[in-house]
Amino acid sequence: MTKVGETLDAQLDALVGASGVRPAVSALLKTHYDAARDKIAAKLTNGLPGVEVARLYAAAADELLIALWRFTTETLYPSHNPTEAEKLSLIAVGGYGRGVLAPFSDLDLVFLRPWKTTARTETVAEFVLYVLWDLGLKVGSSARSVDEALSLARSDMTIRTALLEARPLAGDAALTEDFLWRFRGMVTNADPRPFIAAKMEERDGRHSKAGAVRYRVEPNIKDGKGGLRDLNTLFWIARSLAPESPLGAKVLDDLLTPRERRTFEEAFDFLWRVRAHLHLAAGRAEEKLTFDLQPEVARRMGWRGRGDEPAVERFMRRYFLVARDVGALTRAMSATLEARQQKKTLSLSRLIPGRKKNLGVPGFIEEGGRLSVTGPEVFAEDPVKLLTLFVTADQHDLDVHPHAFSAVTRSLALVTPKLRRDPRATAAFLHILAHGQRPYRVLTIMNEAGLLGRFLPEWGRIVGQTQFNMYHAYTVDEHTLQAIGIINDIQRGKLKDDHPLATEVVHLIADFEALMLAMLLHDVGKGGERGQLEDGAISARRACERLGVDPRRIEIVVWLVRNHLALSDYAQKRDVSDPATVRAFAEIVGDPERLRMLLVLTVADIRAVGPGVWNSWKGQLMRSLYSAVEALFRGEALQATDPLAEHADLVARAHAGGAAVEARTCAAGEIEQTTEIALAARDRPGLFADLAAVLAAAGADVTGARVATAEDGTVLDVFQVQDGADQPYGQAEPRRLTSLIAALEAAAKGETPIAPPAMPKPSPRRAAFDVRPVVMIDNAASADATVIEVSGADRPGLLAELSRTLSDHDLSIRSAHVAGFGERAVDSFYVTDRKGRKLKSDGLLDEVHAALETVLDRAPAAPDGRRITAARASARDVSELRLRKPVSPPPEAR
Repeated sequence: MTKVGETLDAQLDALVGASGVRPAVSALLKTHYDAARDKIAAKLTNGLPGVEVARLYAAAADELLIALWRFTTETLYPSHNPTEAEKLSLIAVGGYGRGVLAPFSDLDLVFLRPWKTTARTETVAEFVLYVLWDLGLKVGSSARSVDEALSLARSDMTIRTALLEARPLAGDAALTEDFLWRFRGMVTNADPRPFIAAKMEERDGRHSKAGAVRYRVEPNIKDGKGGLRDLNTLFWIARSLAPESPLGAKVLDDLLTPRERRTFEEAFDFLWRVRAHLHLAAGRAEEKLTFDLQPEVARRMGWRGRGDEPAVERFMRRYFLVARDVGALTRAMSATLEARQQKKTLSLSRLIPGRKKNLGVPGFIEEGGRLSVTGPEVFAEDPVKLLTLFVTADQHDLDVHPHAFSAVTRSLALVTPKLRRDPRATAAFLHILAHGQRPYRVLTIMNEAGLLGRFLPEWGRIVGQTQFNMYHAYTVDEHTLQAIGIINDIQRGKLKDDHPLATEVVHLIADFEALMLAMLLHDVGKGGERGQLEDGAISARRACERLGVDPRRIEIVVWLVRNHLALSDYAQKRDVSDPATVRAFAEIVGDPERLRMLLVLTVADIRAVGPGVWNSWKGQLMRSLYSAVEALFRGEALQATDPLAEHADLVARAHAGGAAVEARTCAAGEIEQTTEIALAARDRPGLFADLAAVLAAAGADVTGARVATAEDGTVLDVFQVQDGADQPYGQAEPRRLTSLIAALEAAAKGETPIAPPAMPKPSPRRAAFDVRPVVMIDNAASADATVIEVSGADRPGLLAELSRTLSDHDLSIRSAHVAGFGERAVDSFYVTDRKGRKLKSDGLLDEVHAALETVLDRAPAAPDGRRITAARASARDVSELRLRKPVSPPPEAR
């Protein structure tokens, strides 16, 4: 026993006889335990490896429990000559049994007895548990006899898993040893396949619940794909095959290569460091690495920014690369287990030993319904087969066998500059990309094996790359692969209802391979010094030249990469009914083939950003712009379209009654659900600002807006709004929508005074983002108005404040376009002075610019006094549109 333990024991014994023994014991143990945990946290801060930290937390819990157990059984409730039935022991199980704990992890305990419970054993267990609860600890406990525990372990795989990591803590040593000897014997003699199959099925269910995609940008580090539980699953399988081996080391060393074993240990240590820092940053058992915690965890772990890449993005990229390694380790271990027929598979064909099918490609075989290889020498003899393996898998619609996957990962050194320029390799790669049945699935497997990034170095630099903003739901590589899958779905007609125009247009594209190459490479410039678009174009050219792509095709690919944001930006942030917008966009595009390619690429790009990002509003804007530019290319004369025409009945009612409002719910499958509110009225100064203030006061989140003004002074305002739960406004409470409609109509008629919106309550997630405000003013984008675009941190009521600021400067809003990109709002206003002219005065322009920046800079304080480490949000590269010219330099350039 250590001196610390002896001192603690003496202090506990001194409490006997005092009134209120349990509170006194709890207070003493809490002081001791908190001090020990503070010392461990300091060691973590000083760089102690994650696994060592986890072991220290477990050791501190051990010391606490051993002291509490001794005091309870020897001092408080002693039994100097216990009967056989009164024997009792305390066992740690689960992760705690493995000897590792996160700062706020549960303590999983078993109170083990020989037979039925007795009064004393029940009293001891009760006192121990009450003290632990007094300390605020979360305890997962059970009290079982030896036979009960063994019986449950035979039938319940979850209980068997926990007991595989059982470790004696205190109590009767002989009782514990007898139980562990019987349990390990039972496991050794059992068929391991049902247990392994149960663990794999459990893993799949866990992934489905936590998020099946490994590369979601707010990952669950414990239960998510590529997280700690996946590594734990390998531990459990190893222990089930050799229960006497400490931590399953004997089996892991046998199933994994030395290099894979090192990767395993490195991943385990990294994830434990992240988990410990995450718990301490959150002050609770938090397992999800959310936006508001990512910068603080990155700071605690010592990450620093490099060039234009902030620390938080470097840290998260490292996390996702580790998650990918964990997936590869799982496949490698599965391959070896299946080769030894120890993993019970679910397909009947796979249960038939030796069932193999020749596929006509030397070295490739179908084994148990999956594509495998006869051995790693297949790739050594012809490295091109590293790619033709995946062509074959796609052609035969086969999953890749873990054995083949491992053979690929262990053969990556064969991917040399010579292979990257081999025409056969290029042909195989382009077949998968542009002509495959399921390119998303096949390219994803290639990516997780490390082959895609090794074959295409430009791709390799974005693997696991994140963008610290609320707009993108996935890493850059996962987003791109999903976009490729969406184009494939559009081509096959699977998304016809959501994207009728794109479904029609995709079959008119003459060079589909160029489109798919551009989609694959469209984001490889992320984080580049010259900006995403220019660096992306340079990288795309380099990649295509290495692949031996025809020069004319290269120019198309490079153009698409450089301009892949143009359609989205023009449609969402410019007046598509303005002939100047159509001409400017047509000048950028140049010809109908590029227009068709850009439409399909843009639809896929936006839809792959994340769930709910695409909506019918955006689709309508893009279709309108596409149709206008297509007509221009056909030689038809440009005419200003009438945006009020589609709401002719509403406009007529407004002429009769002064104002009219109507609403409808927009919902379609995965498409963002909103309520569309349209209002027609006689225009007046400050009208749009009043309407925006009414919406803000009603708690309506504006996700899109359009304003159009007719020559006779009639204005049409159309808003897309949601409630605080991201659902169509008023859907859950129809009376709220009825009240809002009445308030908007009254405001339009000028019947009620409009109060400025109050500063909203702060959001912890949004407080994590440092969004720099940008104001751009352009007098060339429209023939009749000055275009003002503002970009900054989104918040409820922002649109109302911005529009009120314009109104206060005697500006008339002729058209408005509102877009949201996660934590960033980007709003565009077409404005004129009171005489209907563009703004010409430099003094006025500077004054408006400064006033709008002041509004954007005004943000709520951190919530509830909580300290949140803010990091610069990754700006979506919309600021690269060449048509905009700032009146004065944005804050970043000052």
